[in-house]
Amino acid sequence: MSLNLPTKVTIIEVGPRDGLQNEQSFVDTEVKKNFIRQLAASGIKEMEITSFVSPKWVPQMSDAAEIVQAAPAGARSIVLAPNRRGVDRVLDTASKAVALFVGVSNTFNKKNINKPTKESMKELRPIISELKKKDFFVRACISTAFYCPYEGRIPEADTLSLCREFVEAGVDELSVADTIGMAVPTESFSLFSLIKKELPEPMVTAHFHDTRRTALANIFAALQAGIDRFDTSAGGLGGCPFAPGASGNVATEDVVYMLHRMGIETGIDLNKLREAIDTIAPAISRPIDTGYYQLTGNSD
Repeated sequence: MSLNLPTKVTIIEVGPRDGLQNEQSFVDTEVKKNFIRQLAASGIKEMEITSFVSPKWVPQMSDAAEIVQAAPAGARSIVLAPNRRGVDRVLDTASKAVALFVGVSNTFNKKNINKPTKESMKELRPIISELKKKDFFVRACISTAFYCPYEGRIPEADTLSLCREFVEAGVDELSVADTIGMAVPTESFSLFSLIKKELPEPMVTAHFHDTRRTALANIFAALQAGIDRFDTSAGGLGGCPFAPGASGNVATEDVVYMLHRMGIETGIDLNKLREAIDTIAPAISRPIDTGYYQLTGNSD
């Protein structure tokens, strides 16, 4: 049976940023640093490590500058910046990889960053140009690419249009997100097939939340559509504080386990990944409950 699957997949670990931003209490900075170091030791080469957002609204990320100082060598350590102020803070650090985000949904954008989609992009275009001139890796995070908690189903054409705007602005990567975890495999295959056909140049990454336990199925569908990059979160941590109903991200360990069993290489050691999860688990407000994590000692 021919499934048209890649032989190798890149995992972008988002636990330290997307995973921890929604925690009820502040996670100690040293715990975060150790978590990041152990994730890198497991073989993860790309990760979102922190976010330069307002400490008033997201106090969990108030130690962003210190976290950047501890970024592991040999890994692409990406920091998120939601606006001009955040980017200016990033420029005062040694970081060379930035994630910017905009939702396809106007309502989501207004509730999240107080601007509609069109105005958000107008603000970001010169920022992207500036970052590229300064040799930054720029990642565009496309929120509510499938569904919005306020507007419902998002037309594929709208998502493709926003992706195209980011590509024309010069970004290196598109991270396309099922922010509230409502997509199903047919929708995953359809949207990512369209993006790969219409926008063949940038790296395209799929970002799934596991609200309805469809994330692994959606990843399998995206693999068949030609996607070989996936955002995942160790322990299934995360959720969006501005998207009602969004649960955690798909768990890194579950995705890696599935890929390895299918003969797809990731370069990640599952046992070492478990050690990283054990480091962060005591600091998390909710129990970590993922399928692979319960299979003690399984290193497939």
